[in-house]
Amino acid sequence: MAACRYAVQDSFIIRESTPGRTVVAMKTFCGRANPTTGALDWVEESEEYDYHQEIARSCYADMLHDRDRNVKYYQGIRAAVGRVKARGEKVVVLDIGTGTGLLSMMAITAGADLCYAVEVFKPMAEAAACIVKKNGFSDKIKVINKHSTKVTVGPDGDMQERANVLVTELFDTELIGEGALPSYEHAHLHLVQECCEAVPHRATVYAQLVESERLWSWTQIRPMQLEGHTLVPPTALCQCAGAPSVCDIQLSQVPPSAFTRLGPLCTMFSVDFSRLITSAPQTHSCRFVVQTGGSAQVVLSWWDLDMDPSGTIVCSMAPSWTYSDPRAYPWRDHWMQSVYFLPAERNVCEGEEVILTVSHDDYSLWYSLSEGQRTVEKETSCRPCTCQAHLVWTRPRFGELNDHRRRAYYLSALRSILQPDSVCLAVSDGSLLPIFAHLLGANKVFSLENSGMSKRVMEQFLEANSLQNVVHVLDVRPEQLSVDHLHGQQISVLIGEPYFSTSLLPWHCLFFWYCRTALTRLLRPGASILPASATLYMLAVEFQDLWRIRAPCSTCEGFDVGAMDEVVQNSLDFRESRKAEPHPLWEYPCRALTKPYPVMTYDFQQCVPEQPISSEGTMPLTRRGHCHGIVLWMEYHLTDDITVSMGLTKPISEEGECVWCPHRKQGVYFFRNLWESSGDGRAAVSYSLTFDPSIGDIKMDFSVFPS
Repeated sequence: MAACRYAVQDSFIIRESTPGRTVVAMKTFCGRANPTTGALDWVEESEEYDYHQEIARSCYADMLHDRDRNVKYYQGIRAAVGRVKARGEKVVVLDIGTGTGLLSMMAITAGADLCYAVEVFKPMAEAAACIVKKNGFSDKIKVINKHSTKVTVGPDGDMQERANVLVTELFDTELIGEGALPSYEHAHLHLVQECCEAVPHRATVYAQLVESERLWSWTQIRPMQLEGHTLVPPTALCQCAGAPSVCDIQLSQVPPSAFTRLGPLCTMFSVDFSRLITSAPQTHSCRFVVQTGGSAQVVLSWWDLDMDPSGTIVCSMAPSWTYSDPRAYPWRDHWMQSVYFLPAERNVCEGEEVILTVSHDDYSLWYSLSEGQRTVEKETSCRPCTCQAHLVWTRPRFGELNDHRRRAYYLSALRSILQPDSVCLAVSDGSLLPIFAHLLGANKVFSLENSGMSKRVMEQFLEANSLQNVVHVLDVRPEQLSVDHLHGQQISVLIGEPYFSTSLLPWHCLFFWYCRTALTRLLRPGASILPASATLYMLAVEFQDLWRIRAPCSTCEGFDVGAMDEVVQNSLDFRESRKAEPHPLWEYPCRALTKPYPVMTYDFQQCVPEQPISSEGTMPLTRRGHCHGIVLWMEYHLTDDITVSMGLTKPISEEGECVWCPHRKQGVYFFRNLWESSGDGRAAVSYSLTFDPSIGDIKMDFSVFPS
């Protein structure tokens, strides 16, 4: 999650024909958020761009820094190799998804005679071959650049013989989301011996049924009381099972006070990787008695890996609050925990018997709850979203719309500017502000939606509240809007949150400013703009753990993996090294080493300027710690005295603790080198930022001047 990319990519085969021949060229097109248009632009990139992005945004550094994972794998591999050698057999290892080649080198060091290291991603296979050679294992490790299902066995094959030890790291937060089951199934059928040793030997999936208003607010809209009205969500949304994809988060950052456990921790199912596995859809159930009555809404889930058959070497994904000593919790970001939302919330009573059921296909899991006396029906596919709202709004967006404190700020600001004769236009994707404006007494209210799907979702809301004839939803571009669309009126109040579904970095929502500029001809003289302005803030931070995803590793469990550091850095230098990346910092604790600095203000009362806006200066480091990078966020000034922050939501504590907005991602600029701060203010961060109005983006450069 933390290493998620923020550019959508795809590849297209383009055939160019000339007389007598056809040339086939593979080109990479990357979808980039365009803050000037609010659209996703497809930009042609060089052939190298695709794999540079894959490496730059990968979790390789995080995995290499995951000492708990590495130690447990090493212990499991030593034990498996030892068991085969004890039988007097030659040890042949198959390592599927070798990545850096680390597990293969562990196997040879543990005494394996030969290892086949399979890696489908060509740049990684090349890096693995380089690392294997540098560590002196080229004679015993063969790197195979193929998908494992394409690997052949035989005298002329990729492997001379079947392996008797299977080592894999094919897992994601959901365990099976990277296609682990089909890969294991094929390996057992074609690549390894029957009843081979496997590391890991077994995986076990656990689930906890809970009630949590905080988490449930990420998938449903709660009724809202407003000016004597109850605003209700559409029936289609209430009856929808929600987004089918897993919600993977750092569950350790959701405190136990945010949910109520309704039953025991359930062991849902286990997979024995040493035997033939089926990738066919499966259903598993756990029957239990409800321990605490409440509303069954959410399932919290994680899994363990047993690295050996006896289960004495365990690598657990359990959140920190399951540990008696949370300091023993091994942080990692490549594997997190999962949140699943039940198709509908259901009241359960203490002492009631219920059945929690998990179903899965090749790549995903989903849960359901039923009464104890009912027969569990097998589901072969997950339930799709039927209301479209879960396709328009992300889960953090659901939480944002349900945030009553945030809503109060907007209502207060609207009350201060709306008049009985106000003609109000709202510009945000899937926003409830136009409904608020009508209920607060605006004469006419219009809403611009950026997509047809978003327009349909808002129309459902209006119909559910009998407002379809008083709030008019338009799906035209701001530059195409005319007086006719506004029933012959001019706009007296222009409002926005702002929120746009294509925005990835905090300043991408400045699309509101571009809309305001395009609508200038339709604004009445002295029209009110909400928000009136925005300010870009930043501060230098020390991350508790997030720094690991960008930090070089050099050596890992005694092996030289410096070549991987070079590969990652080269890919970052290709495009990304001087850019910020989006991260939901509520999941990643950090300490502020400077005070928050306002570095750039955008005046929405004025049009977007033609010339760039620049800001330069220094930020003294006033707290001790390791300076890992810079955090950037936006604060929107709804009125002169009402501000909504998309970053810090509370003053920084004396120790530097930061509390971040959970609904938006903040921008993070990682330093290439670690900087030590003595906290006396003599060391400082120098910054230079330039907002380019022609592209709606910010060019940035930071450096640290030591004391």
